[in-house]
Amino acid sequence: MAWELHVKRLGLQHRAGERDRTYGAYQVIVDGQPNANLAGHICECTGPGDNTANGRNNRLRIAAGTYALSTQFGSHYRSVNYSADATHPPAVLVMGTGARSAILVHPAHPPTLYLSSIGCFNPTKPLTADDDMDFWDSRARVIDILNSLTAYDPDAFAPDKIGTNTPIKNASIIVEGEPMTPVSDAAVV
Repeated sequence: MAWELHVKRLGLQHRAGERDRTYGAYQVIVDGQPNANLAGHICECTGPGDNTANGRNNRLRIAAGTYALSTQFGSHYRSVNYSADATHPPAVLVMGTGARSAILVHPAHPPTLYLSSIGCFNPTKPLTADDDMDFWDSRARVIDILNSLTAYDPDAFAPDKIGTNTPIKNASIIVEGEPMTPVSDAAVV
């Protein structure tokens, strides 16, 4: 039994005046079965993937690979008791990222809706290179992922674990690809 968030990086998107972003697709697969309601697109920093340098100055995506997932209870992002606005958005923590820390799956949020990441994953609806992400759409996607994870491993989200980052049993994110070429707007659907 396994819960997997598959991310396939498609390429880079560029908009004048913004940092380039990596654009990809995601699909949740639970016990070998894709969930059609848990699929879409995802944005993250440009590459190449780098897990060797920590900090806000890295601004690169993590390396392709498989990483375990955990609940997240930081000062801003939370897996439980997140806010109804952008104050404390919902999130899942990606573990085992080398020197990188605080790599999350979290919604895009104001004021940086083109890319709300310094290494994290922002789920989204299809976007062209000129589109901003929508906070409410992105937030709903992260909540759907959290609801699926909670149903899969309720013990990780138990009341006695709230406030403590807890590994989610047999849950992982599988990140594929290290593209450094532009992705066409035709790839958004």
